[in-house]
Formats: sequence, structure tokens, C-alpha cells
Amino acid sequence: MPKRNWKRIQPTGLNHAMELCLEYARERHNRSVDRVAEGMGMANKWTLYKWMESGSLPARMIRPFEDQCGIDFVSRYLATSAGKLVIDVPTGKKARVGDIAELQELLNAATGQLIKFWRGNGDAGETLTAIQSGMEALALHRGQVEKSQQPEFDFGGNDEH
Repeated sequence: MPKRNWKRIQPTGLNHAMELCLEYARERHNRSVDRVAEGMGMANKWTLYKWMESGSLPARMIRPFEDQCGIDFVSRYLATSAGKLVIDVPTGKKARVGDIAELQELLNAATGQLIKFWRGNGDAGETLTAIQSGMEALALHRGQVEKSQQPEFDFGGNDEH
């Protein structure tokens, strides 16, 4: 089974965001729900399961949860559900050929989804996800170009998702 491209996934709800975080933790960091809960300082995993079931993760636990999982789907969902774009802080790092190819692929996917949607063949949720991914990628490149005149030091940041 091919590896999932985590950059393209957009959570559709808080429960979905939490599930995606745990799947990422398991797939990329080999962390079970028990280990995530333990790393958050929780006595057991059942409280975490209860929060997932009810979609009621306390705000003070969002960062510890995402830190243990290694990805920020909950924060992304909360921002995008409020109509905001979410991008990593631009560093001014020069884009590689693969970065530009990935941008083009995302924009082509968004355009294709729009065509399908307006022809009556596409799903609104899939179309919105494709558009959101394309806009976020463009916004990141915009920030990188703006910052390129004063790039920041690369301290080995996390580029894996």
C-alpha cells in the first residue's frame, strides 16, 4: 500500500481531525493511543477515546495531543472551519523543483474538481478540500517569495508532513 500524502488531507470535523492525528502517530511514529495518552500526561487512553467519540477535546489539551501525534490536524480543522487559510510560517527557503511540481499538481487537482463540480459530477466536500489545499500551497509560496530577501536559519525544522 502506498504511503499516504499527509499534506493533502483536510479534516472534515473535530472527530475526523483527531482520528487523522492518531493515524499519523501510528503510521509515522509507531505510537499507539496508549503512548499518545501517556505522553499527554493522562492516566489512561479511555479519556482520549471519550473525547474522540464526543468531539470534545479540551482546548488546553489540543497542543499536547498534536505534539504527541506529530501533526496539527485539530488546529488546522479549527482554523479552516472558521474560514481561515493555514500555512506554515514561511522561512524564505528556496523552493526545489519538487515543491513547484507539487504546487502545480495541487492546483491542477483543484481545477479538475471545480470542473467536475460545476458539471454536476463532483462532490462539494472533495471540491472544497482540493481548493483549500491549493490556496494554502499558493499562500505558502507567496510567503516564501516575500521572505526570500531575508531568509531565516534552517534549524532542522519538521518537513515530513
